[in-house]
Amino acid sequence: MMQMDRKPFLEEYEKLIVRMNTPRVMIDNAGCADATRIMIDSARNDGILLEAVQVLTDLNLSIKKGYVSSDGRWNMDVFHVTNLDGSKLADDSIINCIEQSLGTIHRTSSNSIDGMTTLELTGTDRVGLLSEIFAILSELNCDVVESKVWTHNGRIASIIHLKDCDSGCPIQDRKKIEKIEARLRNVLKGDNDIRSAKTLVSLAVTHTERRLHQMMFADRDYDRTPIVKTHGRYAPLVSVQNCAEKEYSVVNIQCKDRPKLLFDVVCTLTDMQYVVFHATIITREDEAYLEFFIRHIDGSPISSEAEKQRVIMCLKAAIERRAPEGVRLELYKPDKPGLLAQVTRTFRENAMNVTQAEISTKMGMALNIFYVTDAIGNPVDSKLVDSVMQGIGSGYLRVKELPSMYHQKTDSDEQNTGGIGGAVLLSLGSLLRRNLLGLIKSYS
Repeated sequence: MMQMDRKPFLEEYEKLIVRMNTPRVMIDNAGCADATRIMIDSARNDGILLEAVQVLTDLNLSIKKGYVSSDGRWNMDVFHVTNLDGSKLADDSIINCIEQSLGTIHRTSSNSIDGMTTLELTGTDRVGLLSEIFAILSELNCDVVESKVWTHNGRIASIIHLKDCDSGCPIQDRKKIEKIEARLRNVLKGDNDIRSAKTLVSLAVTHTERRLHQMMFADRDYDRTPIVKTHGRYAPLVSVQNCAEKEYSVVNIQCKDRPKLLFDVVCTLTDMQYVVFHATIITREDEAYLEFFIRHIDGSPISSEAEKQRVIMCLKAAIERRAPEGVRLELYKPDKPGLLAQVTRTFRENAMNVTQAEISTKMGMALNIFYVTDAIGNPVDSKLVDSVMQGIGSGYLRVKELPSMYHQKTDSDEQNTGGIGGAVLLSLGSLLRRNLLGLIKSYS
């Protein structure tokens, strides 16, 4: 009898726990003239910021402003977002998707792809490497369904989802998998690579782009000297200071704004075992200013100069990895076995280096995006691009130059940016710090 009396109370208690741990999402399309405001209120959870930013990023939304506070027992995150065209969100289906995704945020941390074999590759980058990788996969009767490729500081990381060409199923034969891994490892290691290249069949349970960050971080791309020129990459300004009053470390970042910037930064801080307690994100035209109040997961601020420099290097690398380098080429063509091998071989034969790639197939069509430079990192000559278009088929290949925001500045501009940018960063950091310290006191 006693148990029956307690059961309704236990059920209500369980419902209360669920409500407390389920984020409350409010979307305001009227309060801001040029953006949609999204507010997420939830019980304190150190990972909720990354998960929220991941949801918004995966929906191809641009975060124009953001305010984060998570002292005490509650999180409050506010984001001002637009679509990639810079407009407020008017599509009800997108708004509903945001509400549903953020409302079930603890179940949206992975994007595993069923029915495919997933390869993770890291190694030494060089001209023609992708051509060799896709040629091997084609020769071994593997159909590449999706792939992302990043390069940075002479290293390459790639996640490839593939199937067996004949059966259309994941590759189950252990001997074939070992053969694939061995042959890819051989081409990835390069001629003078003292660190062994890595090939791994994974379960794909981590968000793809977060996993790419983790792979390049583990490969220590952040402490390597660039091998080729980096035209178009505007070096981010990053500073780290300690706020003794509240025992925070304060990270300030000034860089060119671009899609997914906030995700890349928060992802890196999270994977380096830092917790963001407060943050302010401001974008003006094509510039982004970000400030984070962080502590290590054990509750301590950054304690040494060496740790501070490591955080700075890793954040710079995270920002640079995804920043496109080169001319964007978009291929939309009926898919067929060996298509990727053919296209990338054409790049190699014309001495083009692929700095970034995104491969996808849907309904029998291949949509492949490549960023290419010449062999030493210079912009590709337009005549060479025309030759490649003819070789692949001009009706299938579209050329899209990078936006001016990624174009390299002159040497004098870079010097001025270094001086003025540093001053702006310090000034903005001081201003935001004063505002956020007031916010911190109100939560303490």
